Amino acid sequence: MFGSLALRLAAILMPYSFRQMVDGRDAFKRMPHLFPGALALAVLAGYINSVALGFFHSPVSHMTGAVSYLGIDIALEHPKDATTTGVIIISFILGAVMAGVIIGARDLLPGRRFGTALVCEGALIVIAMALILHGNRFGPACVAWACGLQNATTSSYCGLSIRTTHVTGTVTDFGVMIGHWIRHRTVNKFKFLLMGSVVTAFGLGVWAGAVANETHGPIVLGVAAASCFVAGGFILLFPTHRWLRAS
Repeated sequence: MFGSLALRLAAILMPYSFRQMVDGRDAFKRMPHLFPGALALAVLAGYINSVALGFFHSPVSHMTGAVSYLGIDIALEHPKDATTTGVIIISFILGAVMAGVIIGARDLLPGRRFGTALVCEGALIVIAMALILHGNRFGPACVAWACGLQNATTSSYCGLSIRTTHVTGTVTDFGVMIGHWIRHRTVNKFKFLLMGSVVTAFGLGVWAGAVANETHGPIVLGVAAASCFVAGGFILLFPTHRWLRAS
């Protein structure tokens, strides 16, 4: 009885169904028109990571650097920096937890759930911008929360593992495919192009964020937040639009 009531309540609060699966192996063939969105998210992640780095030394879009800085800060006895870096790591995890709650399934298909995640990401970026503008050291942690939410959301997108907030795995996959091509093995050309494009998009985002931050300061995070609100709002309002449907 209580389980049934909980499911009904969740159905009211969360704009998605609980079962929505797709075979990731076919996603490249079925929905290639959706992958410009993945590139846009990579640009966004690079952009906000660059702005956050202008305020605090630890990266927020990926945790390898953050964990490294945490060890350095502890070793050099910098308690304030260690605390801030530790909160960044925890915040990234909380973002991933939020994605799990919003998505509610292992494989996300385009629809209102994705729109909800984008709107939440935009709200987190706005909060982060306000904190950074007031000199609060925990502003980057809020950006990390947004990045964790985005990364966990896209990692289950259509059954694929598209990491848009960091490029380590993407560069690895890109290199492996080059190795397969050298050995005359079959390589998915579209996937190869996508991997290279994601890396390039992330780099462009970092460049744009650095230039914008140098010129106008952390207020430029508002551009990233607005992008999330517009994209998320469109998906929430038009979840059955042709650009969001599988072919």
